[in-house]
Amino acid sequence: MTRISEKAHRTFERTESIQAMPGRNSKEGAKEITYALAITRATLEATADGVLAVDQTGKIISWNNKFLELWAVPEDLISLRDVAKVRACIARQLRWPEDYLSRVTEIETTAEKSADLIELADGRQIERYSEPISIEGVSAGRVWSFRDVTARNEADLVSRRLAAIVDNSDDAIIGKDLNSIITSWNQGAKKIFGYTAEEMIGTSVKRLIPADNQQEEDEILARLRRGEHVDHFETIRVTKEGRHLHVSLTISPIKDASGNVIGASKIARNITDRKLAEAALTEARKTAEAANAEKARLLESERLARAEAERASRMKDEFLATLSHELRTPLNAVLGWSTILRGREHPDQEIIQGLDAIDRNARVQAQIIDDLLDMSRIISGKVRLEVQPLDLPAIVLEAIDTIRAGASAKGVRLQTLIDPLNGAVLGDPSRLQQVFWNLLNNAIKFTPKGGRVQILLQRINSHVDVSIIDTGEGISPDFLPYIFNRFQQADPSTTRRHGGLGLGLAIVRSLVELHGGSVRAKSGGIGKGATFIVTLPLTVFHPPPDEGEREHPKSRTGERPVAPDISLEGIRVLAIDDDADARSLLRIMLEAAGATAYLAGSAREGLDKLSRLPVDVVICDIGMPEVDGYSFIRDVRRLGDREKSEVAAVALTAYARLQDRMEAMRAGFQNHLPKPVEPSELLAVVRSLANPRSKPGREE
Repeated sequence: MTRISEKAHRTFERTESIQAMPGRNSKEGAKEITYALAITRATLEATADGVLAVDQTGKIISWNNKFLELWAVPEDLISLRDVAKVRACIARQLRWPEDYLSRVTEIETTAEKSADLIELADGRQIERYSEPISIEGVSAGRVWSFRDVTARNEADLVSRRLAAIVDNSDDAIIGKDLNSIITSWNQGAKKIFGYTAEEMIGTSVKRLIPADNQQEEDEILARLRRGEHVDHFETIRVTKEGRHLHVSLTISPIKDASGNVIGASKIARNITDRKLAEAALTEARKTAEAANAEKARLLESERLARAEAERASRMKDEFLATLSHELRTPLNAVLGWSTILRGREHPDQEIIQGLDAIDRNARVQAQIIDDLLDMSRIISGKVRLEVQPLDLPAIVLEAIDTIRAGASAKGVRLQTLIDPLNGAVLGDPSRLQQVFWNLLNNAIKFTPKGGRVQILLQRINSHVDVSIIDTGEGISPDFLPYIFNRFQQADPSTTRRHGGLGLGLAIVRSLVELHGGSVRAKSGGIGKGATFIVTLPLTVFHPPPDEGEREHPKSRTGERPVAPDISLEGIRVLAIDDDADARSLLRIMLEAAGATAYLAGSAREGLDKLSRLPVDVVICDIGMPEVDGYSFIRDVRRLGDREKSEVAAVALTAYARLQDRMEAMRAGFQNHLPKPVEPSELLAVVRSLANPRSKPGREE
C-alpha cells in the first residue's frame, strides 16, 4: 500500500471515529468530517500517483486528477461513478485486458493488499497497488493506486546495462573521494592491476602509484577540486605483482546537487602494448631513417660511380675512336699506295711479293682495329642490328668467296654442302657474314697445307645449323671451355705460331646471341681438327626468285681488284684532308679513273675552292685542325649559292663507329666511308654521287 492509500485509510477511520465520539452533536461532527475529507482531497491531489476509491457496491467514491490523466478517463465517464465502465476504459489501453479484468476480480474477492505491474499497449508500465477499506471490521471498499514506472524501469535498465558495461570493460573504472580513497572498483581494474574490489575499496589510490611519483595524485586532486577534467593523461602505475604499466587516465569530477565536487570517476586504460609498439616503431623509424640515409649515401656513391664509369666509358670510346683514327689514317695511305703500285707492272718479282706482304699485313692490322672496336661496342651494348629476312646460304657463300683466294694460296681445300630445304632467317646480313668470315678465316689459319675445311648448312626442325669443320690443329680439352672468352689464346706464349688478340671468337658468340642463336665448338683434341656450329632460329620467309648473279659485298681479305674498271671521266672532285699523304693518294686514284681532282689541306681552303671552282663531288676528312669535317659540311649547306650548297659530299674518315656515321649523315654528308678504303669502293661511291646527283642531307 502506498503512503497515499494509508493516509486515505486513516482519514476514513478518523471520520468514523469522529462520528462515534460521545458528546458531540451532529453539527460538530459534520464539521469535523468535512475537515478530514478536505485534508484527504488535498493529499490525494498532491501525490504523483493516480488514486481511485471504490465502495463495496462498486460505486466510485473518490479519485484524483492524476488518475484521470494517467488513464485518460473522461470527466463525464468518471462522473457516472460506475467502476465497471471506468475499468473497461482502462482495459482498452492494456496489452492483456482480459488478464487485467480477471486480476481485479480476483483481488476484490480477498481482504488482502495487492501489488502488481500492468503493461499498456503502447509499452508503458504501471505499478498497481490496492488496499481494502474497513470500517469497524466490516469491508467498505478498496483504494487503488497507480504509478507510471516506465521511466524508472528504463533508467534501471540503463543503469544495469551501464553497470554491466563498467564491470565488463577492459578498462579500469575506479571511483574515489577527495581524500584519494577508492569507493568503487570494476573487473577491468582487477584485470589490469591484479587487485580485487575487496582489496582496494577503502584504501588509497596512491597504492597504485610508484613511490617516486606520489605527488602526482595531489596534483590531480587539486585539478579536480577546481572542477577540471583530466583527459588522456599518460603515466605509470604499479600492479599487484610490482610490474610497471603505461596507462592513460581520464578523470572526471563527481558533483553533488549543489555543484560541489565530492569525488572523481577515473578510467585507466592499459597502453603498455601501444607504448612498446610506439617505441618499436620509433626504433624502426630511426633504423629506416638510418637505412634511408645509408641508401641515399649508396645511391649517391652509385651515381658518382656510374658517372665516373660513364666518364671512363666516354674516355675509352674517345680513346678508341682516336686510336682508330690514328691507326687507320696511315693504313689508308699504306693500303692505297700498295693497291695502286700492285696495279702496275713490275719486272722484279720481289717487288710484287713485297707489295703483297705490305697489303696483306696492313689488312690484318685493319682487321685488328675493327675487332677492337666491335668488342668495345659489344661490351657497352652499343651494337645495333639491321635485321631483315635473308637467305642464309647466300650469306654463307659470300663469306666463302672472301676467303677462297686465301685458302687456295695456302693449299686448303674448301667443301660446301648446303641443304636445299634450309629455310630463311632474320638477321643483319653484314654481321652474319662477319660471323662466318671469322670462323672460316680461323679454320684456314689453323689448317695446314693439304687440309680441308668443310662448310655444312642444314635445317634441323625449327632452326638451321651452319657447321665449319676443319682438319687442322684441333683444340685442347682443357682450353675448349674457354674458347669463346675474350682475349683467350690456346697458346699465349711468346713462341706461338699464330697471331691475333683472341677477340674473333668472342665477337662471333656475341653476334650470334644477338641474333637469338648459339655457337658451340667441338674437337677431338690436339691434331684432330675442330668443328664450330652456329645455330640460328628459322623464320617464315620466301626469298625472291634468282635475278642473276649475286652482288658480293666488300671482301675482308684475299685478292683486291688493283685496276678497277670505273671511269670518272668528266667528274670534278674536291678532296679535303689535312694529311699530305692522303691528299696525294686521293689525287692519284681520282686522276687514274679520269676525274679532275682539286686538293685542299683544310676546311677553310676547301670552302674557298668550292666557292671558286666547279665541283661535282666533295671528299672530306672529319678529323682536321681548327675546323673539322662536320663544321665544314654544315657551312657548305648554309651557302647562299644553291648549286654550291647542294653539292654531293662523302665523308672519308678514320672515325669509323656507327655514331660517327650517323653524325656525318646528320651534318649533311650523303655517304660515310671508313679508312682504310678500297679504291674501287671509293670510286664507285664518287660515281654514284656524281651521276645522278643525289640530294644532300640536312643537319637536324
